[in-house]
Amino acid sequence: MRRRSLLAAATSACLAPAMPTGNQRAFRIVRNGSAIGTHVLTFERVDNGVDIRIAVDIAVSFGPITLFRYTLRGLEQWRNGAVIHVDATTNDDGTPEHMRADRDADGLWVEGSKTPRYLAPAEAMPATHWDISELKNPWINPQDGRLLHPVVQLVGDDALSMPNGATRPATHYALSGDAKLDLWYDTACQWSALRFLAKDGSLVRYELT
Repeated sequence: MRRRSLLAAATSACLAPAMPTGNQRAFRIVRNGSAIGTHVLTFERVDNGVDIRIAVDIAVSFGPITLFRYTLRGLEQWRNGAVIHVDATTNDDGTPEHMRADRDADGLWVEGSKTPRYLAPAEAMPATHWDISELKNPWINPQDGRLLHPVVQLVGDDALSMPNGATRPATHYALSGDAKLDLWYDTACQWSALRFLAKDGSLVRYELT
């Protein structure tokens, strides 16, 4: 209960995080110290909400040979504080994946390449990480539509190294269970970093640009 109370306290001030400056949140993806791609979220304000376009591009190469490639293109739409539509297509090193979610009077219906159509729990959110309140709720995997229930642990305050050599204060969360990764959010409740182990055991980090 103490861990849950600490997590609730840490995220309670961020139920409606501010839009990133410049309407974009962009990361450099680094594997074992070498840049391998980018992850960019573009925010467009619309009447009563926001549209978020997501672009992920990863390529791991050995000389002129590409050993692994990953791309994702997605759209997430929020109106009046609720997600009303999500769709995404992914190429996971030659394996196509997809998901789609649409809201009707019953709630948010989800389907994807790894799951039949289902009605998501009322509090479920797309696992796109820009909104810190996802840490208190079930996740909808934007790659294949699966419903995830990660276990979130508040690690504590941290200092992130920035590309210009400066540091940025942030709060560190460790996730286990359905999703094994680490996330950081800054003092303005903005997503600021991510870290996970790839299938081959290599360390992958997201660095804010």
